[in-house]
Amino acid sequence: MKNNIKTLAIMTFIIPLFSLMVSCTFDEVVDPNGPSVDGVLKNASKGQLNELVVGIESTSRNGIGNEATANGVMARELYLFNAEPRNTGDLLGKAGIPLDNNSFYSVGSWNGNYRCIKNINLLIEALANTDAVNETEKNGYLGFAKTMMAEELIQILKSYGKARLDVADPENLGPIVEFNEGMAKVRALLDEGQQHLSNAGNSFAFTLSNGFIGFQEPSTFSEFNRAWAGVAAVYAGDGNAALTALSDSYMDMSGNLKIGPKHIFGLGGGDQANTVFKVPNLNGDQIIVHDSWIADAEAGDSRVAQKSAPRLNPASQDGLNGTHETRLYESATSPIDFLRNEELILVYAEASILATNLQDAEDALNVIRNSANLPNYSGAKTADALTAEMLKQRRYSLWSENHRMFDLRRYGLSNTLPIDRAGDQIFNTMPIPLPETY
Repeated sequence: MKNNIKTLAIMTFIIPLFSLMVSCTFDEVVDPNGPSVDGVLKNASKGQLNELVVGIESTSRNGIGNEATANGVMARELYLFNAEPRNTGDLLGKAGIPLDNNSFYSVGSWNGNYRCIKNINLLIEALANTDAVNETEKNGYLGFAKTMMAEELIQILKSYGKARLDVADPENLGPIVEFNEGMAKVRALLDEGQQHLSNAGNSFAFTLSNGFIGFQEPSTFSEFNRAWAGVAAVYAGDGNAALTALSDSYMDMSGNLKIGPKHIFGLGGGDQANTVFKVPNLNGDQIIVHDSWIADAEAGDSRVAQKSAPRLNPASQDGLNGTHETRLYESATSPIDFLRNEELILVYAEASILATNLQDAEDALNVIRNSANLPNYSGAKTADALTAEMLKQRRYSLWSENHRMFDLRRYGLSNTLPIDRAGDQIFNTMPIPLPETY
């Protein structure tokens, strides 16, 4: 891992997101064509700090595509039909094949998330060694940094079930810890971030991209922090704490379900495209919807038509078949949500079940059902029945967004997934990458 972290420190500072920024101006930096780590860690200018913010927002996109597709295949949400045979082989355990801990699918997400975390650590260290900003401004940077670090660690814990929490010093790395310890750290980071944001004044000293419109000041970014605090509390099984956090977030039971910060993409130099987008009816590189997602949907569920479409010709590869393909994103520059109101309402429903507020849970689930053109829930009013309904609504609202594998794992339901071919296996965590085991 030491070699990996050293590489990340060199390669990821600073990744441009300039085409995504609005009204950004930067002070003169040490070397604008190749800024050095040392040049930032020693008395960084405000412009250099702001470039690190840009780099953090940019690198937060790095693992999204791999998480959505690789974990989605493992969760039998989709198939990825392309020239890479491991997408239909390894990820489904074809003929008893184990997952490879040194393959693109196991290494890609891990490295993507830790590139972002490394940039966050650089920002935190730079803030400790500069006089370019006052204490109020520092609190704004730190509130942003700790919130974003928590978000990245959540993604790692969802995919791998474990995480290395301390990577600030490549020569003295912390251990890889289990899920519960990792989530406790996430929750602490979010609370620290919230405290910083409360001391950050009325505005940030930096500008976030258009993806954060509506959340670009300490008070509104704090709602983003509390949204993640609600998610983390639910993942830790703490329903009451989740409900408290959500009450200070942007969750709105009667609001637009799409509201929330987003990752944004571009096709310019140094930018990234949305790799989960696929050209309609393309052969050779396509996300094929798992047939069970179509078959298990309630009649009239509008999310099926919104997120998928029948192919002109059914797709087949490696003994796998599918009639529908993705329509989740309209283009290669379509945004991907960090955390939208729709998910927060589902988190509220789950938190309400954990807190035994079953009527509140049912009311929240009906908001989601009604938005999908479905009637109110009519099943049993028990915690178990409402939990099953909540997981079903998450399955359809959050399809192909890196939730299903984790949802089934944390509820002990991975063994309910279908086996697509004789000899296939079910995996519900990515293996820790080989370089991390040295």
